[in-house]
Amino acid sequence: MTNQNPLSAIPACAWQRPIGLGWDKPYTVRYASNLDDGPWHGMPLGGFGAGCIGRSSRGDFNLWHIDGGEHVFQSIPACQFSVFEQVGTATPQAYALCTERPTDGSLSEWQWYPQQSGTYHALYPRSWFVYSGVFQAELTCQQFSPIWAHNYQEASYPIAVFEWTAHNPTDQPITLSIMLTWQNMVGWFTNANKSPDIRVRDDGSPVYEYQPRLSESQGNFNQWVVDRHRVGCLLDRVGRDPNANPQEGEGQWAIASLAPPYTSEVFYHTRWNPDGTGAELWQTFAQDGSLADCSDEIPAAAGEQVGAAIAIRFTLAPGESRQIPFVLAWDFPVTEFAAGVEYYRRYTDFFGRSGQNAWSMARTALKHYEDWNAKIQAWQQPILERADLPNWFKMALFNELYDLTDGGALWSAASDRDPIGQFAVLECIDYRWYESLDVRLYGSFGLLMLWPELEKSVMRAFARAIPAADDRTRVIGYYYTIGAESPTALRKIANATPHDLGAPNEHVWEKTNYTSYQDCNLWKDLPSDFVLQVYRDYLLTGANDVQFLEECWPSVVAALAYLKTFDLDGDGIPENSGAPDQTFDDWRLQGISAYCGALWIAALEAAIAIGQILINQPLDTSNAEIEVAIATYQTWLAQARPLYQAKLWNGQYYRLDSESGSDVVMADQLCGQFYARLLSLPDVVPLDCAQSALNTVYEACFLKFFEGKFGAANGVKPDGSPENPQATHPLEVWTGINFGLAAFLLQMERKAEAFQLTEAVVQQIYTHGLQFRTPEAITANGTFRASHYLRAMAIWAIYGVLTGFDTES
Repeated sequence: MTNQNPLSAIPACAWQRPIGLGWDKPYTVRYASNLDDGPWHGMPLGGFGAGCIGRSSRGDFNLWHIDGGEHVFQSIPACQFSVFEQVGTATPQAYALCTERPTDGSLSEWQWYPQQSGTYHALYPRSWFVYSGVFQAELTCQQFSPIWAHNYQEASYPIAVFEWTAHNPTDQPITLSIMLTWQNMVGWFTNANKSPDIRVRDDGSPVYEYQPRLSESQGNFNQWVVDRHRVGCLLDRVGRDPNANPQEGEGQWAIASLAPPYTSEVFYHTRWNPDGTGAELWQTFAQDGSLADCSDEIPAAAGEQVGAAIAIRFTLAPGESRQIPFVLAWDFPVTEFAAGVEYYRRYTDFFGRSGQNAWSMARTALKHYEDWNAKIQAWQQPILERADLPNWFKMALFNELYDLTDGGALWSAASDRDPIGQFAVLECIDYRWYESLDVRLYGSFGLLMLWPELEKSVMRAFARAIPAADDRTRVIGYYYTIGAESPTALRKIANATPHDLGAPNEHVWEKTNYTSYQDCNLWKDLPSDFVLQVYRDYLLTGANDVQFLEECWPSVVAALAYLKTFDLDGDGIPENSGAPDQTFDDWRLQGISAYCGALWIAALEAAIAIGQILINQPLDTSNAEIEVAIATYQTWLAQARPLYQAKLWNGQYYRLDSESGSDVVMADQLCGQFYARLLSLPDVVPLDCAQSALNTVYEACFLKFFEGKFGAANGVKPDGSPENPQATHPLEVWTGINFGLAAFLLQMERKAEAFQLTEAVVQQIYTHGLQFRTPEAITANGTFRASHYLRAMAIWAIYGVLTGFDTES
C-alpha cells in the first residue's frame, strides 16, 4: 500500500500523447514497396535479443518481433488489459483498455475504452498509461523491461512488467478488478518457409518472404498455476519431447500476478475463445469483476484458438492506494536463421535451454521488479536532472534506444570464444541485414556508451569477417533501379571490409555482405569506418582493453591495404569510382571525395595510434611488422593530407569530390574530421577551414532548406536549392546524419546551432507519427524511407560529446 501519486513518478520529459488520439497527417512511406505500418507504434517491451512486443498509445499489443530479425505488425485483440470498477453501490462499469475495437467482429461483447480519456507517456525502457475521465479511481499502468546501462544479464530477459497503481480519491469505497487476457500464440513465430527465395525488390534491395504460422494453434493449451502468493497461467503446447532440444517457435508464454491473502481475490479462466464474442469472460467480469475460475487444459483442436485470463479484484477505502504487478514472460530459446542454423538466446544462460521456463521467468520478475525499476531510475536520473538539457532532448535520447529492443536484435548465448555472446541489430526492417558498418559509424554510440562489451563483440565479428572470402556471385540491385544491365559481383572478396554481418535467412556473423544493392567490395568508406570504430571502442571505454586491439589489428592492416588498392594514381588517397560506392549509395562520387577522403586520413591516424599502443605488447605479430605498418601509414598520410586540402578546399567548404565539377555542399563532408577530434588524433583539415565548412553546411543544408523546418538535407547548392530536383539521397534529411552533424557542431563549440538542428529533426519524428519507428530519411514532402533505422541512435554521440563520453555524467 502506498500514498504516492503515480504521476509524480513519470518524468516530465517523457513523450506523451492522449490515449487513442490519431494523427491528422502522419508521414507516409516514400516507396510503396517499403514498410509503412502507420503511426500506431509505442515503446517496445522485452530484452535485447529476446524477441519483443509493442503496445501502442491506443492500448493494443500490435508489434511482434518474437522471431529474431522478423517483423509482424498486427493487433491481437485478445491480448489486453481490462478494468472493472464499482463505486460504493453504484452501477459498475468495465472496459477493455484499447480505444480500437477488433475489426474482425470478435470480442463483440466487450466494451472498449473511449478515446482521449487519459495520456500515454514513454521514456524508454518505461512507458505509462494514465487513465482519466472514465473511472472514479485514479489508475496508472507502468510498463517496462529490466534494461539499464552496463547490465549484461537482466537486459536479455524476455519479460515485460506491468505495474498498476490505483488510488481512491473519493469518499466512498471503490472495488476494482484488473484483468489480463492473453491468446496462446505458442508456435506462431517461426518461418513456415525454411528456404525462402531471395528476389530483388523494386528499390534494388534483396528481400525474402517471411511466413509466420499465425493462428496455427492446434495442440496449444493453458494451465492455471498457484505458486504460494504467485498466481497465473502458463501457455504451452502438447506433443513436445521433453528430452529433445526445442525448435524455433517452440516454448511457452506466461502471465502472472501477486495475490496477497486477505487483501485481494483472484479469478481465472484457462480456456476461452479469442475468436468468439468474449462473453465467457465479459458476462461475469462486467457484472462484478470476477471470472468463472475455469481450469481446462484440453488442447486446441485444428482451427481452434484458446486464450487465458487472470483477474485481481480488490477494494480501496477512501484515500487508499495500492500497487498490483502483472508480468508477461515468454520462453522461445532458439533463433533459427537458414534451416538448421540455430543459436540459443542470451537469456538461456540464466534460465536454461529447454523452452519450459516461462514460469520461472515470471517468478523472477515478480520477485525483483521493484529493484529493476529502481535500477532503471538510478541509471536515468543523472541525465534527467540536468538543467542544461531541454526536455525534448532527454526524451529523444532515451527513446531512440528503443531500436536495441525493437530492431530485430540478436544476442546469442555465451561461448568460450564469446563470453557474453554475440550481438547484432538490423540496419532496419526494409534493409534486413545486421550492423551495417557505415550506418553504425554514427548509429553505435548508444551501444558504445551504455553496453560497451556488446559494442566490442560486434566489432570483433567484423574483424573475423574481413579475411574471409565468399565466391558466390550475384547481380547488383542499383542497376536494376536505373534500368541498366547489372554486372555480376562476388559476394565477399578476401580482406574487403564487409558492409554487414549477414541476414536472418542465412547465417548472421558468418555469411556477411548480404546486401546486393551495390557491390560493397568496392566501397571506399567501409575499411576506414572499421578502423575508426575499433580505435574508438578502445579509447572511449577506458583505453585499457589491449586484447581487443590485438584481436582486431590483423584486420586493421588488411582492411587499409585493401582500400589502398583503389588509389589508382598512387597519390595517397583512394579514389571514388563514379558509381555510388559509399554510405550514400545512390550518390555518385568521382575521384577524391570529401567524405571518403577525410575518413581515410582519420583512419590512417587511428591505425598509427593502435600500432603505437601494440608495439610493446607481447603479441603474435612482431614489433618489426607493426613498425613497418606504422611507417607505411605515415608515408600515405604525408601524401594524403596536403592533397586533400589542395584538391577539395574552395575557400568556403570542401567540394563534393575532385572530378565531378559539382558545387553541392555535402552535409557530412567532414565526418572524418569529427572522428579525428573525437579520438584526439591530428586534425584532418585546418580548424578555420572546418569552421567555415560547418558555417556553409548549416546555412545551405539546414537554414536554407525549407527554412530549417525538417533538418539538414544531405546535399544542396550553396543557396539551398537542389542540384538535381529528382535526386534521392541529396534531398533527403537523414536523421542519424543530422545527429552526427549536431555532435560535430557541439564538438566545435557551437552548442546553440547543434541543438537547433537536433530539435528540428526530433520534432519531425515525434509529432508526425514516426515515434518508435524512426526512419533513415524524411523528405520535405512528408514522406519517409527505411523505418526502425539503426543510425538514429547517433543522438548519443551528441550526449557523448557534451559529457566527454562520461556515462556517469
